[in-house]
Amino acid sequence: MKFPFRMIVNTLLVLLIFIGLQLYIGWNMYLFLSFYVSDISIFVLGITLTVVSLGYAIGRIKWLGPIGRFIKVIGSYYFALLEFFILVLPVMDLIGWICHLAGADSKAYIPILGWATAALLVIFLLRGSYNAWSPIVRKYEVAVAKKPEPGAKRKYTIAVASDIHLGNIVGNRYLRRLTGLLNGLNPDLTLLVGDVLDDSIEPFLRNKMSYEMKKLSARYGVFAVLGNHEYYGGHIDRYVKEMSEIGIPVLRDEVVSVAGGAIYIAGRKDLTAERMDPEGRLSVSDLLMPLDHTKPIVLLDHQPYAFDKAQEAGADLLLCGHTHRGQFAPNHFITKRLFELDWGYMLKEKMHVIVSSGFGSWGPPIRLASRSEVIHIELTFTEE
Repeated sequence: MKFPFRMIVNTLLVLLIFIGLQLYIGWNMYLFLSFYVSDISIFVLGITLTVVSLGYAIGRIKWLGPIGRFIKVIGSYYFALLEFFILVLPVMDLIGWICHLAGADSKAYIPILGWATAALLVIFLLRGSYNAWSPIVRKYEVAVAKKPEPGAKRKYTIAVASDIHLGNIVGNRYLRRLTGLLNGLNPDLTLLVGDVLDDSIEPFLRNKMSYEMKKLSARYGVFAVLGNHEYYGGHIDRYVKEMSEIGIPVLRDEVVSVAGGAIYIAGRKDLTAERMDPEGRLSVSDLLMPLDHTKPIVLLDHQPYAFDKAQEAGADLLLCGHTHRGQFAPNHFITKRLFELDWGYMLKEKMHVIVSSGFGSWGPPIRLASRSEVIHIELTFTEE
């Protein structure tokens, strides 16, 4: 067995960078707080910051129970705060350094810079929370150049949601918003494009979220596929069983024919299956090859990769999620470079592609340069 030298070095490098960032953030906090608490303990501040920064990992320890869940929520918010501090603190420190060179009294400029940082943080959290908890409906009109079945409809309404991330933060209250928005479209089909769970199935079961999910309804059915977070949670069979019992099939490299045979819905296993599922996953060509390609094929694939292969395999409409469009700025510049399409719509040859920014959120319920959304698609046959 080859010694994983590179992996160990990379892990240590990431760890050192993370520790360095916490020391830098802690130092800035200490400078500001010491103006108002003269006997502030560096030790207590350091321990508090360590617990908060590692809260997401600490909170996953099962025997901690409700305390662990609370720590995990705090740790989730810290992901957003960490990025905020990385962006803002260097600017504030540069201004402070300039003030120092100009001979200004630190007792004058440090509190001002500290309160300015706090004000920006409040704006960041308020705006980000609004974007995360106020979902919108985006509509796309998709024309497929195929003939409808004799006597079948020429237009179908499809309601789509991805990346719901049900867990300790996104719960039943927000789930009710989802069922209301999707059912309000009076859809022919409702499709859930992966990451319905945040990872662990425990909150889903404990809070009986299946009762609310069961309210989803569509004329020709509700269907789902797996995302990477269902694999991370490690309870896929239990999740698939729970969904099946409420009438929502989870398609794992499977195809169903709906609307009296008018449309195919093809659901792929998530890309994560290639390393976490002993059976792997089918190629998109193997999944779609046996189908009647004179009929529209709607393909659900959680992660937006390999559009060319899906197009060559005969998909007419590809639906993806996963990216959250970076969730909060400036991450959207990164996702834009990582994916051929990280959000929105594109036409790939004759295949329509829609990538959703997602309905829920991973980690903190914070979104900047991104909105929580559900997708409303009007799919129309354009050939008689």
